[in-house]
This record gives sequence, C-alpha cells and structure tokens, in this order.
Amino acid sequence: MRSFDGQFSDNRPLKRTREEKVRLLAELKETMRTMKPHTSPELRVSISAKIKELEADLAAPPPPPRERRLPSHQQDQFGSGPRPPRRPRPPRETF
Repeated sequence: MRSFDGQFSDNRPLKRTREEKVRLLAELKETMRTMKPHTSPELRVSISAKIKELEADLAAPPPPPRERRLPSHQQDQFGSGPRPPRRPRPPRETF
C-alpha cells in the first residue's frame, strides 16, 4: 500500500518531549557503558553520535510555550447558527 502525506510511516523525525530526550540520553549512556569490548566500532560511533546530538539538543534553551488556544467546542470558527444546505433541494411535488 502507498502512504498518504503525513502518515506515520513517512520518513519524518520523531518529535520527543524534553523528558523523553533526557530518558533516552540516560539509556544510551548506560548502553555505551555496558558494551562489550568486541562490539563493532560502527555501533559505538553511531551511539556516541546520537548521545552528542541529544546533549546538544538538551543544552539549547527550550522553545517558548505555544499560545493558549480555546478548546475546539468553544471556538467560533464558522459563525453562529446552523449551516446552509450544501445544495438547494428541489421543491416537492404535491399530487
């Protein structure tokens, strides 16, 4: 099956919260510490690069909070009152 735009299987980076990043950083550091001597150098480089990336990301100041939005049921997007029909109905024939 083909994916549609915005589907979870698209090649997009995962969005993690700051707490998730801290937890992942601790897990990766623990993984590096417990690696055996015969572990491949590529794996070591890959994990250390991910650790450096997370540390740099956590060192940056957090983004400012988003503006508060009203819940969707309180927003008045389409005006008040019922919507008009999509297309006019033909008049009924009376016999």
